[in-house]
Amino acid sequence: ILLDVNLPKIDGKEILQYVKNDEILKKIPVIMLTTSSLQTDIDFAYNNHVNCYIVKSGNLAEFNKTISLLEKFWVHTVTYANII
Repeated sequence: ILLDVNLPKIDGKEILQYVKNDEILKKIPVIMLTTSSLQTDIDFAYNNHVNCYIVKSGNLAEFNKTISLLEKFWVHTVTYANII
């Protein structure tokens, strides 16, 4: 799950807590990809078992590189637990 801290209706932190407190969903990796570099947001995310926290770059080339690296690692490299 790619998740932003700053979502319009439900806060990304609430979604993270929901996912990581659910017996089935907690196995799904959650990556926070957000503009927030606040230490309180980072601490909250890791305290609630986020798998990775990345601050989005404002530079399009850097952002595209980050997305490419995320895809390479999380789609092509990682082996996942059986969720069902």
